Amino acid sequence: MRTSTPERIRAMTEAGYWGGDTLHALLAGWARRTPEAPAVVDQPNKEELTDLPPHRLDFAALAAFSEQLAAELLARGVGAGDRLLVQLPNISELVALYYAASQLGAIISPIPVQYGAHELKQFAGVLEPAAVITLARFRDQELAARAREALPESPVWAVGTDLAAGGPGQTFDREALAAHLAAHPADANDIVTVAWTSGTTGTPKGVPRSHNMWLAIARNTMAAGDYREGETLLAPFPLINMAAIGGFLFPSALLGANLVLHHPMDPPLYLRQLQQERATFTIAPPALLNQLAQRPELWQQCDFGSLRAFGSGSVPLSPAMIAKIEGDYGKPIVNFYGSNEGISLFSTPATAPSPEYRAAMFPRLGVPGMPWEGEAHASTITRVIDTESGAEITAPGTPGELCISGPAVFDGYLGHSGEGVFTDDGLFRTGDLVEICGEPANYYRIVGRCKDIINRGGMKISPSDIDTVLEGYPGLAEAAVCAYADPMLGEKVCACVVPAPDTEPPSLEQLCQWLLEQGIAKFKLPERLVVLDALPRNPVGKVVRGNLQDLVSEETPS
Repeated sequence: MRTSTPERIRAMTEAGYWGGDTLHALLAGWARRTPEAPAVVDQPNKEELTDLPPHRLDFAALAAFSEQLAAELLARGVGAGDRLLVQLPNISELVALYYAASQLGAIISPIPVQYGAHELKQFAGVLEPAAVITLARFRDQELAARAREALPESPVWAVGTDLAAGGPGQTFDREALAAHLAAHPADANDIVTVAWTSGTTGTPKGVPRSHNMWLAIARNTMAAGDYREGETLLAPFPLINMAAIGGFLFPSALLGANLVLHHPMDPPLYLRQLQQERATFTIAPPALLNQLAQRPELWQQCDFGSLRAFGSGSVPLSPAMIAKIEGDYGKPIVNFYGSNEGISLFSTPATAPSPEYRAAMFPRLGVPGMPWEGEAHASTITRVIDTESGAEITAPGTPGELCISGPAVFDGYLGHSGEGVFTDDGLFRTGDLVEICGEPANYYRIVGRCKDIINRGGMKISPSDIDTVLEGYPGLAEAAVCAYADPMLGEKVCACVVPAPDTEPPSLEQLCQWLLEQGIAKFKLPERLVVLDALPRNPVGKVVRGNLQDLVSEETPS
C-alpha cells in the first residue's frame, strides 16, 4: 500500500528528506554491527499483567524474534499489503511485531488496550484487517475473547498462545520467509502503520504512514531531544501513536538505542525503571513532572544521575515546573507538540530559553525570516489561517488554524474523501488553534482545538490557557476547564478539579481569587466548580473535553 504520489516521492527524495531505509532493515544493520548490545527490555511486571515472561533482548535476539514472528504470520497467510489490527500493551512482542510486519510488507494498525468491542468494530469496519493480534489477558481483561466475540469473521491470534507461543528463540521456516522477501522487496515509501487520531473531537480516523514519514518525525524528535547512538530510552507511552512510535521505536532503530518499555503508567515503577535501567532520555507525563517539581523530597529519593533530559507534552506545561526541574535539579525539559498526521514541533532550551516561552510556545518552523536552523525548519512549512475565510493570519495575537506540510506529514485519512483536510496548496489543516506570539513574534502558542473554544457571550476563551495556570494551584492533582450551557451568554466556564490525596478541594471563590492573582482576565474566570475523582483522558493522556462536559452536566455544581 502506498499513498504518496510519484511527484511527492520524487520531490522529497531529491531534497534529501526521504530515503531508502525501512524499519526492519535498520534493525538488521544493528544486529550485524552490535549484535550483543541491548535492544529492548520488558517492564518487570509484565507477567503479572499478561501471563507472559519479561524479556531482555539484544539486537541479534530481537532480529531473530522478528523473523520468527514474520515466518509465523506468513504461514498463517499474512502477506504484503495485509492489514493487522493490533491491540497490545508495550511488550517486547509488540516491538518485534512492528519489525516483522515491516519485513513482510504488512501494515500494523495499533489500538489502545483500553478500547472495547464497540471500538474494535469501528476500526475493523474501516481497516478491513486480515487478522487481529492481541493477548489472551491484560490485567482483568480477556482481550482475545472480546475480539473474537466482537469480530466473529476475523481471525484473532493471541501472542504467547497462537503466535510466539514459546517466546523468542523458536525455529521457523527460513526458506519460505526468504522466498517471500525476494518476491516482495520492501520500499521505504510503503505504508507500514495505520494509527488512529485520538478522537477528542469526533470519531477516530485512520492515518496511514510510510517508513519515510515516520523517519522524518523521528529525526525531528532526535534533534530536539539530542538523542545519541546506543543510549537507553524509557518509553512510558503506548506504542500506538506519534509520541511513542516516532519518539521511541523509530529513533531506537536509527540509533541502535536500548528501548525500555513501560505500560500502563505506574509512577513508582516508572521511576524505579528510570534508575535501574540507567535511562538517558524519557518522555514523562506533565502531571508526574509537576509532582517531582512540587516535592523535592521525592526527587532526592531518586537517582537521576544517568538522565540527560526529560521530554514532555500533550498539554501546555507549567513554567514553574520547568524552572524548578531545570534550575534546581539541572535536567533540561523539551516540550513536544505532535500528532499522528505529522505535526512535529518542539520547543527546546536552545530555541526557547525562558520557562514561560518553552511551556507553551513553539518556533514557527518554515516561516521566512525566522532564526531557526536545522532540517525541521528547512523541510517544514507552517501557516496560520482564519478558520472561516481561509485567509492567512500574520498578525500576533489573532487565533487561527495551524496548517503544516513537510516530509513528516501524511497524505490523507484512510477511506476519507479528503474534503477539508488540506488547504488548496496542500498544507494539512490540523484543527488546532494557535496564535503568533513572542517578542519578537517568532513563536506559535496553542490556544485550543477549533471546537474547544468557549464562547462566553461573544468572548472567546481558550480552555488550555486556564488549564495551564490551574496546574500550579497548590493541592490539586489534576485540573481542567470546559464549557457549560448558559441561557443568557451561551456558554460559561466550569473548573473541574481533582484534589491531591488527603487534601480538601478549594472553593470556587478561592480558585477564582488565585486565578486573578496569576493574571487571568476576569471574564475567563470559572463560574462553576466540579470536584471529580479523575479527569477523563484518552489512551495517550489528553483530557477529552467532550467527556468532561458530559460529566459536568451530570454533577451538582459547587
